Amino acid sequence: MKLKKLIAGLLGAAMLTVGLAGCGGGGDKDAAKPAGNDENKVVIYCPHPLAFINPLVEEFEKESGVKVEVVAAGTGELLKRVESEKANPLADIFWGGSLSTVKPKAALFEEYRSINEDHIQKDFKNVEGSITRFTDIPSVIMINTNLIGDVKVEGYEDLLNPALKGRIAFADPSKSSSSYEHLINMLYAMGNGNPDNGWDYVTKLSKNLDGKLLSGSSAVYKGVADGEYAVGLTFEEGGAKYVADGAPVKLVYMKEGVISKPDGIYIIKNAKHMENAKKFIDFITSKKAQTLITQKLHRRSVRDDVDAPVGLLPKAEIKSITDDEEVVNKNKKAWLDKFRDIFTSVQ
Repeated sequence: MKLKKLIAGLLGAAMLTVGLAGCGGGGDKDAAKPAGNDENKVVIYCPHPLAFINPLVEEFEKESGVKVEVVAAGTGELLKRVESEKANPLADIFWGGSLSTVKPKAALFEEYRSINEDHIQKDFKNVEGSITRFTDIPSVIMINTNLIGDVKVEGYEDLLNPALKGRIAFADPSKSSSSYEHLINMLYAMGNGNPDNGWDYVTKLSKNLDGKLLSGSSAVYKGVADGEYAVGLTFEEGGAKYVADGAPVKLVYMKEGVISKPDGIYIIKNAKHMENAKKFIDFITSKKAQTLITQKLHRRSVRDDVDAPVGLLPKAEIKSITDDEEVVNKNKKAWLDKFRDIFTSVQ
């Protein structure tokens, strides 16, 4: 597989465009056929790491003969781009981002239910029409075992230890959907189910961040794995790959409670390559793709016929808590504004 990596300016941020074509390389005649003209393609906006994107895109190209073009950047930046382009969409699919981040923008997306909906777990059904769930993602704390020393970290409260001041990786929740999920998680967990009571904890944590707020989700797990930070607030798959590869890191599921939410994949309204977009949605929710996701990419499937990933803590052993989706959706802007004000005021 050949990758063409182009750095392009977009909305003042660096956007990574990855063209993936002709990935079949061998196989049967249908799988190896060229993608055809430029219109036999699908354009995807995606905040996922390339290591997660590439195996799935390669398999889709091989099966379908459709060329895939990926623009990779942060969730917030890509959503702004979808919104600014709604009169003339330049992408067909938005792939990623937590539901809490994307649901308020549901009007930007086309109604479509995949052919695999009958095998999606009850809690992850596409009841809205435009929101396809494709993986289940708990929020976690990632620890660099070489740096943490004898500092105990079992949950949110432990992150207030003065020994960790300036050593905690956390991204701006207005730019990172995984950090926004952590903000929701800590409000509910530290507020004992009432998010209004969790802001005192957010203020204390902000002081311990010591003015450091990262630009995106990948900066958190990479920062911990590379030894820039002792701990990080991230999502399960972001750290699980490093654990599987034998890096000096471990994952902690917060003792105060963990919110586990699916992320989604969405067809952009009036997409220019609508049929290919539907093919990709059907592929990504297929048993084959979902099995690849669990066995090779360290995420939990939303299907009812795919086993959980080996090596990750069973859901039954995690102290699970829930949020109130209606409250979360209603308060997104207010909570992000409040976090920004708190973070700014304590520096």
